[in-house]
Parts: sequence; C-alpha cells; structure tokens
Amino acid sequence: MTAQTHKQHTDLPFDMVAIDLDGTLLRDDHQVTVRTVQTIAKAQKLGVKVVIATARPPRGMRHIAEALKIDTHWVTYNGAMIFDPQINKHIYHQPLSSDLARKIVKAARKTDKECVISLEILDKWYTDHVDDSLPTQISRNFAPDFVGPLEAFLKVPITKLLVLAPAQRIPKIRLAVEKKFGDQVTAAITDHHLLQYIHKDADKRIALKKVASLYDIDVSRVMCIGDAPNDASMLKWAGLGAAVESGWQVAKDAADVIVPSNQEGGVAYAIRKYVLGENLK
Repeated sequence: MTAQTHKQHTDLPFDMVAIDLDGTLLRDDHQVTVRTVQTIAKAQKLGVKVVIATARPPRGMRHIAEALKIDTHWVTYNGAMIFDPQINKHIYHQPLSSDLARKIVKAARKTDKECVISLEILDKWYTDHVDDSLPTQISRNFAPDFVGPLEAFLKVPITKLLVLAPAQRIPKIRLAVEKKFGDQVTAAITDHHLLQYIHKDADKRIALKKVASLYDIDVSRVMCIGDAPNDASMLKWAGLGAAVESGWQVAKDAADVIVPSNQEGGVAYAIRKYVLGENLK
C-alpha cells in the first residue's frame, strides 16, 4: 500500500476523526444536518482529517464524501478495503479466499436453503436473487451487477459475503456458519436481517490504523464515532471513542463518551465539543 504521507498536525486535541455512516453520521432519512455539514467543513479547514469508515462499498458512499468535500481515504467494506478517491482506486484490499467463501455459502444454505446470498467483489455486486423484503443500504439505491448462479464468481477472492434472511432466522444461520468458520472470518453486524462476512484480519480498527499511519497521526490523536457492533473495535482503539445515544449497547459499552443520537446531530456535537473545544452542555 502506497500513498503520500501527510505530516500536517493541528493545534487541536485530535488530528483525525473517523465517522461511521449509517446510524451515526446519517439521520434515519439518510440525510445529514446542516450543522453537521458546517462542523465537518470547519474541522477540515483547521486541518483535521475527516475519514469515513463504513460497511458500504465505495459506490454507496461516493455521493456523501463528495457532498461533504471529504478527500481523505475511505475505509469501506467494514475495513476490507481502503479506497483512495484521488486516484479512484483501492490502495488496500483484504478479501476472503474463494474456497472459504464457497464453504460459507454451503453452510448457510444447508441451514436455511431460502436465505439470500450476495457477493461483493471490489465495487461490484453479484447475487442469485433479490428479495425486496430484505433491503440493504446498497439495494435501496443500486441494482445488482449480476443476478444468477454464483458459482462462477466463487472462483475469485470475495471482498464481502452477505447472507440475508428474516431476522428470526438469522441466529441459526450465524451459529452454523461461525461454529465452523468463526476463527477464519470477521462477522460485521449492522442489521438484524443481515450477516456480513469479511476476512478475519479486516475490520475498521485495522484499516483506520493503516490510514492514520499514512497520515502520520498517532492513535492518541484519533477520535472515532459509531453506533453498531462493527464499530466497537475502532471505538476501543481510538484516542477517544464516541457512540451515539441511539446506537447498539455493545457500541456504547466500547466507547469513552456518549453523544446525542444520529437524529440529533451527534457527530456535529462530538466534533464541536471534543475536537473544536466548544463549550457545550
């Protein structure tokens, strides 16, 4: 992985702020408050590196990064890929092996033959069928690149493997898959009807550690903001971990501070209070 190192440090307590998207930066209507936009712009103007860290693929967050004028590296696929928008290409990729992906699909389907399987390979989406009752943030906004038998695509490394089923059926599938392969994958949990599997050495913490190193920023000067189980590792790792009040309990337990909900502009509050030093109640 190569990238230009940035040796610019701010006079503020933190040089880098990593922010999860869904349930954290974005309100429930998937919009960002005006105050949040203004706050991020102010922090960036003062030299703070604002980094998005999401389970989404690059195509699912491009419009957000561009709207917020964020030009830093993107942590995507829950850390399985770091994408550089300046060159429109990934600079780090940690996929699942094709052999392991095939075994996970077999185990999931043996347990629940009706579950939906989707494969993300780099920035493409392949699935054997789409169930509109089981949406993801990507399926709401993008059509699959391919719908049909997945065998041909299970011969190449898989960036992220998704298993979807009604929420009440997910625990049984998860138990079956992770009983066999739990030590070989990272399970990223963001929704009750969705299991996301990536490489065991891929998560937001590992990817953000690489990004901070590229920018020559020590972990003590990184603040992370999140809401879900897949954010817990980065919240524990950061110099300051902030969880939004509306988040999962596991994320709040991993955080150092609790900030207002995503609906109430918790990201803006966190940056204003802990980075910009504003005197907020």
